[in-house]
Amino acid sequence: MSAFGVRDLLDAAGAPGIAKQGNPEDQGALASGPPASAQPPAEALAPVLKGPTLTPVVLAGCVRGLEILSLVVLGFAIQEITLRGVVPLGWPYVVAILAIAGLAGAAFQMGGCYRIAAFRSLAKTIAKIAFGWSLAFLVVATAMVLAKVADHYSRVWLASFYAGGLGLLILGRVALFVFTSVQMRKGLFDRRTAIVGGGPAAEELIRSLEASADSSIRIVGVFDDRGDNRSTDVVAGHPKLGNVNDLVAYARRARIDLIVFTIPISAETRILQMLAKLWVLPIDIRLSAHATKLRLRPRAYSYLGAVPVLDVFDKPLADWDVILKNVFDKVVATLALIALSPVMLGVALAVKLGSKGPVLFKQKRYGFNNELIEVFKFRSMYVDLGDAGAAKLVTKGDPRVTPVGRFIRKTSLDELPQLFNVLKGNLSLVGPRPHALQAKAANTLYDQVVDGYFARHKVKPGITGWAQINGWRGETDTSEKLQRRVEHDLYYIENWSILLDIQILATTPFALMKTENAY
Repeated sequence: MSAFGVRDLLDAAGAPGIAKQGNPEDQGALASGPPASAQPPAEALAPVLKGPTLTPVVLAGCVRGLEILSLVVLGFAIQEITLRGVVPLGWPYVVAILAIAGLAGAAFQMGGCYRIAAFRSLAKTIAKIAFGWSLAFLVVATAMVLAKVADHYSRVWLASFYAGGLGLLILGRVALFVFTSVQMRKGLFDRRTAIVGGGPAAEELIRSLEASADSSIRIVGVFDDRGDNRSTDVVAGHPKLGNVNDLVAYARRARIDLIVFTIPISAETRILQMLAKLWVLPIDIRLSAHATKLRLRPRAYSYLGAVPVLDVFDKPLADWDVILKNVFDKVVATLALIALSPVMLGVALAVKLGSKGPVLFKQKRYGFNNELIEVFKFRSMYVDLGDAGAAKLVTKGDPRVTPVGRFIRKTSLDELPQLFNVLKGNLSLVGPRPHALQAKAANTLYDQVVDGYFARHKVKPGITGWAQINGWRGETDTSEKLQRRVEHDLYYIENWSILLDIQILATTPFALMKTENAY
C-alpha cells in the first residue's frame, strides 16, 4: 500500500493527520529522542536493542549460493585429482557437475533445507540433505543411461564426487548449526517486534508467536493506547512500555523490525489513528488475524511462523535490496571520487584562496530513521556569517555567500564531499535530500508544514534524488515547493529499484544545468 493511498485513506476515515513536531501531545511521535512521557523501561531497553541483524533471507541466500558453488568446485577438483592425465576435462564433465549441483540445490530448496528452522535442526536436516544429494545423482545417472553416454564417465569420479560431496555438505551443515546456535543466542536473527494492543487478544498472540519455532520473533514490549485502568502493566510476561507516541520515540532509538497490532479489524478509527503516527517509521507493520472471526483465503495472509497476519506496511528496503543498494553506493562512490578528484582538489583550492576559513563545512542533518548525521560540504559562506542550523534559507544575492560559494552552490559542486558520507555509510548516492535541522519554508519548520514529513526518512538520504531531477531543487521558500519535494521523495521510496537509482544518477548532470532556484 503506497504512502499516498494511506494518507488519503486516513483523510477519508476522518482520522487525525500525521503528528507534527509542534504539537505538544505528539511531540514524541516525530522527535528523534524519546518524549517526556516515555516510561523508564522503554528508555532502559532502547540501547540494548541497537545494532544490525543478519536477516534469515540473506543468510539462506548465502548458504544456498555457497553450497552450490562448493559442490561445483569439488566436482572439478575431484575430476582433476582422479583423472588427471587420463581423461581430460571436457563438456560432458562440465555439464554433469553443473547438473548435479543445480539439482541438489533445487532438492534442498524443496525440502525446506534453507529455512532458519532447518539451520537449527541438525539430524533432520542432514537426513534431508543426504536424500536430496542422492536424488540429484540418481536423476543425472538415469539421464546418462537413457542418453547412452554413461560409458563416457569415470565410475571412480562419480563415486568420489558423491562421497566427497556428501561429506562436504554434512560438515558444512554442522558448522552452520554451530554458527546459527551461537548467533541465535546473541539475537542476530531476531525480528524485534513490538505488540500494539493489550488484553486477552495480545496474550493469545504472544503465546502463539513464542510457540512457533520458525517465526524468529523477539518481543521487546507491549504498547497500548488505552489508559492504565484498562490496560495491565504486564502482558503474557512482557512489560507495557507506553502508548503509541512512546512507540514512535522508542523506534527512533532502538532498532525494531516489526509492529503487530492485536486490535480487532472492526476498530477502524482506532487503528487508523495509530497508523497515522506509525507509518513514518521504516518498519514492517502487520495486523494480527489470529483472533479475528473473519476468515479469508490462506493466500490473503502472510505468516509469522504459524500465526496469520495482514500486511499493512512494508519497510521500503529489506534483505537483499539493502545489500544491493549499499554495494552499488560504495562501488559508484569510490569510482566517482577517483574520477572527480581533480575537480574536488580545484574546488578546495578555490575555496581556500577565496576567503578565510576551512575548506570543508560540516552540518548536522536528519538521516535514516531520524538519526542525526554529520554531512560534509565545501564551505560556501563566510565563516563569521555561517548558519550551521540553516535557520535562514540562502536567497538570491545572499551576502553571506562568498563569490566562490555562489558558483559551487549553483553547480552543486559544494556537495561533492558527500561522497565521503556515502563511503562512511550514513548517506546514499540517491535518496531524499537531507535537510538541515532548522530549515524552514514560509518561516515554518519543514515538519510543521507537511504532514508525514519524516516518512521521507524511511531510507537513507541521498546526494541527489527524484525531486532534484524533476525540478524541485534549491530554495524552498514556500510550503507548496516543500510539499512537492516531499511528494517526489515519497514516490521514490515507494518505487525504489536499482534501475531507478541509475536513471536518477544519469539524469542528474542535466538537471544541474537548471540553476534558477539554486543560490
